[in-house]
Amino acid sequence: MMKVLRLQPGDEIEVSDAAEWEYRAVLTELNSEFAEVKILDKQKFAREPEIEITLYQGVPKQGKMELIIQKSVELGVHAIVPVFMARSVVKDNGRFEKKRQRWQKVADEAVKQCRRGIIPKVGDALVTKEAADVFADYDLVLFPYENEAGTTMKDVLRPLTEGTDEKAERKELRRIAVIIGPEGGFSEDEAGLITESGGQSVSLGKTILRTETAGLAAIAMIMYELEL
Repeated sequence: MMKVLRLQPGDEIEVSDAAEWEYRAVLTELNSEFAEVKILDKQKFAREPEIEITLYQGVPKQGKMELIIQKSVELGVHAIVPVFMARSVVKDNGRFEKKRQRWQKVADEAVKQCRRGIIPKVGDALVTKEAADVFADYDLVLFPYENEAGTTMKDVLRPLTEGTDEKAERKELRRIAVIIGPEGGFSEDEAGLITESGGQSVSLGKTILRTETAGLAAIAMIMYELEL
């Protein structure tokens, strides 16, 4: 606030409590130890989606996860969970927590850029079985799969907004999980496990998308159909 933005007492700022409310405030005092403000207005989040999307991302090769996290946060994702899958090239060597902390910083910075109300959490890494065990907590689990030739994302999402009471439909569908495979895709065993655990297999289109593209495309499609 002091060294980069060069703010001074009298300047207006926006403040979020990272839970539900955002505030318009004016700086009354600012120094190297603290900032004091006077609240001018209080409103519920204006930029947070009603749908909470959790992205379960198969851990990709070095460098790709930062892009995935940055862009998915900009698109409105609620949380990101790294998942070690059968075909993940990267393995957990016992130092994964440092990567998770770095990825969380990427999410923090992306939130500031797009001025969201909450900071999406980058969760602890799971394996596919652990991720499948929590799918029952979601209202819908979408499983973009390169071998799915029949059901598209639109086939699943469009009927959810065509009911007689659209607002009631959306309220019931609050938490959505999206699970994306790593560069090598899902193994047959993983695909079977995810489907048995409630995952809805869908196609994202006629082309095969890279792992860093697939999740972003899925999130954008969900936001288009259920939020806009």
